[in-house]
Amino acid sequence: MKRDGSGGASDRVKLVRWLRSLVLTVCVLLTCPAAAAIPDFSEVRKEYLPSDVPLLDRNGEAIHWLRINQQVRRLDWVKLANISPTLVAAVIQAEDKRFYAHAGVDWAALAEAAVNSLFRGKQRGASTLTMQLAGLLDPALRPGKTKRTYRQKWNQIEAAQELEKRWSKAQILEAYFNLVTYRGELQGIGAAVKGLFDKTPDGLDEAESLILSSLLRAPNASSNLVAKRACQLGEIIAARTPCANIQEKVTAALERASNIAPDIALTPQVARQLLKETRATRSTLDAATQRVATEALFEQLRQLKGRSVTEGAVLAVDNRTGEVLAYVSGGPESASSYVDGVVAPRQAGSTLKPFLYGLALERRLLTAASLIDDAPVNLPTANGLYVPQNYDHEFKGMVSVRLALSGSLNVPAVKTLMLVGPDTFLDRLHALGFAGLTEDANYYGYSLALGSAEVTLWQLVNAYRVIANGGRYGPLILLPADGVKMEQAIDPAAAFVVADILSDRGARAITFGLESPLATRYWSAVKTGTSKDMRDNWCIGFSDHYTVGVWVGNFNGEPMRDVSGVTGAAPVWLEVMNFLHGMAPNRGPVAPRGVIAREVRFEPALEPPRREWFLAGTESSQVSLGPVGSISPRISYPVEGEILALDPDIPAVNQGVLFEMSPVDHSLTWRLDGNELPGNIPWQLEAGEHVLTLQDAKGQEVDRVRFAVRGSGIRPGKS
Repeated sequence: MKRDGSGGASDRVKLVRWLRSLVLTVCVLLTCPAAAAIPDFSEVRKEYLPSDVPLLDRNGEAIHWLRINQQVRRLDWVKLANISPTLVAAVIQAEDKRFYAHAGVDWAALAEAAVNSLFRGKQRGASTLTMQLAGLLDPALRPGKTKRTYRQKWNQIEAAQELEKRWSKAQILEAYFNLVTYRGELQGIGAAVKGLFDKTPDGLDEAESLILSSLLRAPNASSNLVAKRACQLGEIIAARTPCANIQEKVTAALERASNIAPDIALTPQVARQLLKETRATRSTLDAATQRVATEALFEQLRQLKGRSVTEGAVLAVDNRTGEVLAYVSGGPESASSYVDGVVAPRQAGSTLKPFLYGLALERRLLTAASLIDDAPVNLPTANGLYVPQNYDHEFKGMVSVRLALSGSLNVPAVKTLMLVGPDTFLDRLHALGFAGLTEDANYYGYSLALGSAEVTLWQLVNAYRVIANGGRYGPLILLPADGVKMEQAIDPAAAFVVADILSDRGARAITFGLESPLATRYWSAVKTGTSKDMRDNWCIGFSDHYTVGVWVGNFNGEPMRDVSGVTGAAPVWLEVMNFLHGMAPNRGPVAPRGVIAREVRFEPALEPPRREWFLAGTESSQVSLGPVGSISPRISYPVEGEILALDPDIPAVNQGVLFEMSPVDHSLTWRLDGNELPGNIPWQLEAGEHVLTLQDAKGQEVDRVRFAVRGSGIRPGKS
């Protein structure tokens, strides 16, 4: 060894460093604690958690994968048998040439590394694959911001030796490939191959294997450096792939975003709702029904593309259990994938009419055979006149409730709401689960009969399910549950009659014709609806087993063009219902107690004679036009929610109003706040909130309004 000159000084420094390393190594050997306990291979495999979690259908089939862990990207554990042998050979050559010969530590490689570090200035580790795996299994063995300490290195050696005693070589390789980081957030061979090459690990070619092997030493190295290393490794193993081809693949793989699309993505909205843990979750959904519903909706949206329809939603449920079988939202060209059309509030259109007529039947105000005049009407409200129109801007004259509901006529629905009362109807909607509606019926006025309120597909489907279940209400569920509680929300008899009307193809023909997507080969009841300005189109219907609801429109609220319930949502409804009933038989509901069938004739013969269902006590064999028509009188003044005011400059005895009804029926009695009033005599104003009703000779309420009188100010009412 030289004693003078720069070379001699350098050698002396290297010798001092080597001696210092030797002393420190001896100290570590004498004082360092034993390595942490080595887990079994089965434990490591069990504790491995992919960053993506599957949502399972009711039968255990994966229907959607959702990323839960945002720190790393791991896919399912990959068995060694499913990893390309070319990759395994390349990794062993690059990282641990004597892997199958050593017992965890390659002492020859360690000695070579020490010599290279001391005399040649080359800093290169000599960790075997087993030692690297030990570091992956135990965070305490991983280097900090700089290098591993001597103590860490020795513990890593001990851990590697213990691993070799308890694990097979195949298990060591399999765990290593699944735990090591390849690039960026890509951890494990499954994520690396999918993210970089959009493949599975068993399909890697030679160039791809060389690239992955070269990433292990420096996962985030530049493309040029990775290509250089891959080409060098290719020369060592005598690869047949030219370096130019390797460089092309490096550029393609590393210079693009490593977006990993889920293998299956059938229901992103439900996955975001249910997948909160790092384990698979089983839902109530049925994979086959979900696929059919998705395909049916997307194909219909493609057909409607020229009519400015972009998105839709489908919800299919089991009537008995409330289990959701299909939950679809979106469209093939939707730009709003995070909007959930199933729970987004939209105007209901005519879909609320069955609940309105059901309430009128239940309160014995109407029967299915009652006649209502479908004629123009101007209704005074606190905000001015309300003039309802039918969809086709035509009027049918006197029609029965059956034809009015089946044909979705608007004017009869508004007149029915006048009978029932907006407050009473709103209370019924709240009881059926329509959360989000205002508590003040005046907010909607008579337009509530035509669906001015905003509801969700989830709420509508469950409300129609109530009719299908004979009036019993219970929640819809996405997770399996036992014994979901049901409670009676609608009179079973009224629910049966409404269901019978909605299933009547002949009555429906007044508007939709005999043949349409609403007609099935099995018993079913169905209703369509279109909101104001044609922004929302609905079709909701049920059989004895299932309820299916469909909405089509645009998430951004843009109106559609020339789309009705029959041409928009109904074809999707029919396809889903047909699929469901290809798996289960179907029959119509059985009439419950309290329902009576009668042969009915109309005088004059406005409709053909027919067999009609009645709630007990309301049955009749003949329906005739009375002197004031078939619809009961209503209170025309004051209107619901009107505010009157006392004038301080006028004596109180001179301030009164005359209540009015239309049409006039002198057999009816006025009652104010429960007290009978004499007819045709002005009522003297009294400050406060008041309830005005009309009652018939039997004491049954015919109409009701609420109004208020203020203590001072200008009175807007009549005197």
